[in-house]
This record gives sequence, C-alpha cells and structure tokens, in this order.
Amino acid sequence: MGDWWQRNIIEPGKLPLLLALTAFVVTFLVTRIITRMIRAGKGPFRNIETGAVHIHHVVPGVVLTVIGGFCAVAGGQHGFGAAVAAVVFGMGAGLVMDEFALIVHLDDVYWTEAGRKSVEVVVLTAAVAGLFLLGFAPFGVNDLSDDELQDRGSVISTVLVNFLFALIALAKGKARIAIFGVIVPFIALFGAIRLARPASPWAKRFYRRRPRARAKSQLRAFHHDRRWAGPSRKVQDWIGGAPDEDRVLERH
Repeated sequence: MGDWWQRNIIEPGKLPLLLALTAFVVTFLVTRIITRMIRAGKGPFRNIETGAVHIHHVVPGVVLTVIGGFCAVAGGQHGFGAAVAAVVFGMGAGLVMDEFALIVHLDDVYWTEAGRKSVEVVVLTAAVAGLFLLGFAPFGVNDLSDDELQDRGSVISTVLVNFLFALIALAKGKARIAIFGVIVPFIALFGAIRLARPASPWAKRFYRRRPRARAKSQLRAFHHDRRWAGPSRKVQDWIGGAPDEDRVLERH
C-alpha cells in the first residue's frame, strides 16, 4: 500500500488534487446536511443574515476558492502549503458549486426543482476530478504509447479528433457525455454517433428535413427520460434533499 501511495499519489504530485477532491465532497455533504437541518428547523444551525440580506454560503465559498487558488498557484504541487491550499480550495469550491443553480438563475432556487442542477453539477465535477486523479488525461492523450507521445503530429491529431467527437456530442444535446468524453475518448465517440436529442442544435439543423430521424430522436429521448428520470430524481433527493412541493408547483 505504501509503495502504491508513493508511486501513484506522491511522486506524480497528485496529493493536492486528492485533498481538494476530498474537501470538495465532504464540504458539499456537510453543507447539505446543515441546510436540510435548517430547513427542518432542527439543530443549532440557522441562516446567516445581515439586516434584511440573507448571506448565502456561496459568498464564503468564493472567498475560500480565491484564497486557495492563489495559494496553490504560488505554492506548487508539493509541500505542506500546497496541501493546505488544496483543502481550502476544495472547501470553497464545494460551497460555491452547492449553489450553482443560484448563480445560474440569479435567484434563490435552492429548494426548487431548478435547484437540482446544483446536485448534478457537483456529482459531475467530482466524477471528472476523480478521473483526473486516476490518471486519465484530457482528449485521451494518456492512451498514446511512448513512441506516439514523441511524435508531435500524433498527439495533435489525437487531441483534435477527440475534441471534435466531444463537440459533436455537445451539439447533439449530450452535455454529460461530451464532458466525460474529453477525458475518456470512447464515450465522446459513442455520443457523437448516436441520435441527437430533439431540442439540440444538431437536431434543429440536420433533422429539419428528415422526419423519420426527427421522430426516432423524439421517441428515443422519450424512452430514455422515462427510464432514467425517476431513478435520477431519487438519487438527487437522497443526496441533496427533495425540493419544496409548493415552490415546484409555483414554477409549473
């Protein structure tokens, strides 16, 4: 275990990334526990307010992210300072991303249906950071052999092709596949060759005069959403809490 830790975490300089990812996940989970307790009126925690202004936890999150980010840039990848900076950055990022939906909507949508976006983004961010920690490089460069890495043309062509696959997947309305496809090329290829989502830019551009493709895209999207929407909502509710029913109704 000690040899694995030294070879895979310490020597490549991945300890700050591991600490940042751990702090990010722990901070998000603790924050959700506290906010759910405040929502239920249990425990000693209360909302922080200055006069009539409610101080959202994205505010200290931005401060911690800025401090941790600048300290990490100044401190390098090794040493106690780098570890502390990584933890501070991870904590700040956890607080900020927990209110990602608030930033997008510029409104307090934390306990609404729109607030689910924060949980999705946090899970996606943690997964991508985990892939980096495991050694996956963007655009599949980690899949090249030593000889191919020596050839600049092979590296450039690999990056461009994988980036093109990711862009096509994104244009087809498959943002999650596109993001993961940047790290794992096969996923981007899978998203690129599949039918586009009905409301995606790709479908609007290329399926406009193809009624069969348009109908097939709508049918596939319907079955996909019907199959996965329920389990996805249950997982999000388990992680971040279910939205308020009255506020959900207000927005429909």
